[in-house]
Amino acid sequence: MSKFILFFLLTIPAIPVSVLANTMVSGTVFCDQCLDGSLSLFDYPLSGAKIAVTCNGAEIISGGKSNLVGSWMVRIEGSRDLSGCEARVVAAPAGCAAAVGASKGLSLMFKMFGMELYTAAPLLAQPSKPMRLCPGAKPAPSLLPPPAAAVQPPPPPQLLPLLPPPLKPFFEASACPYYKWMMPEYKCYWRVMKPETKVAAAFGLVAGSKYGSNMTLWQGLHGKRELYQTLLREAITALLNSCHSAGFSYPTLRVIGDLNLALLGSQRQALLIALRFRRANAGAGSGTAFLTCNLSPCS
Repeated sequence: MSKFILFFLLTIPAIPVSVLANTMVSGTVFCDQCLDGSLSLFDYPLSGAKIAVTCNGAEIISGGKSNLVGSWMVRIEGSRDLSGCEARVVAAPAGCAAAVGASKGLSLMFKMFGMELYTAAPLLAQPSKPMRLCPGAKPAPSLLPPPAAAVQPPPPPQLLPLLPPPLKPFFEASACPYYKWMMPEYKCYWRVMKPETKVAAAFGLVAGSKYGSNMTLWQGLHGKRELYQTLLREAITALLNSCHSAGFSYPTLRVIGDLNLALLGSQRQALLIALRFRRANAGAGSGTAFLTCNLSPCS
């Protein structure tokens, strides 16, 4: 839970002293693919969900929208006591918009210089049906008609052209260095994050203020010779690895949180985190097994 809270603290933008008298609320939203009302292995961060904050049943602010990694934040002018208030999903993108989960209460994280930060537990939106891999989910009924009785013997088999190999399954452990993600033959593995995705959209406003609002993930992969460029390159690589493989040693939210922690800390801390990312991308996991890169050419 402490890492989850730290993630929100690190993704808040720097605010000038003249406008510190604000109240902010932040959190994350996930797609509850198993319809069980709680986070599970199959749930994914939901982008584009709209959030509202309500107090005593009355909506006081809406319009917060989750980013690519499911994070959202709303700002309320002035210092407000939001104890007893709740955050809820008011709209979700297509594919996970059949229902929304329960509202979540707000918790005060810190208060100083007239600024207050509240966080909410993860919010949920739900699709119309659970995914087939969920525990207890029934297999989808076959839509094919029953086979007809054979009248004539089948024709001789014909040779078919070879199909491209399928993408590797998400649950297969893998770790790939940055130069692998730059190769054209592996572009099809950029599924969650795209080369043109902005660094600020993927990692938050702290990273955006450091690297600029226009830098893309593809440009960040080319960083070298300078500490913070190397840090960004290895962080992007770790982000891609975490989206590609559930067995990678860094989960997605930790990659984002650690990069922001490095950007807000000292140069020594940035160097240590960059080296940890590089070690994980090279295949050194938390256990004794050494991970290899399972990318295969897309065609």
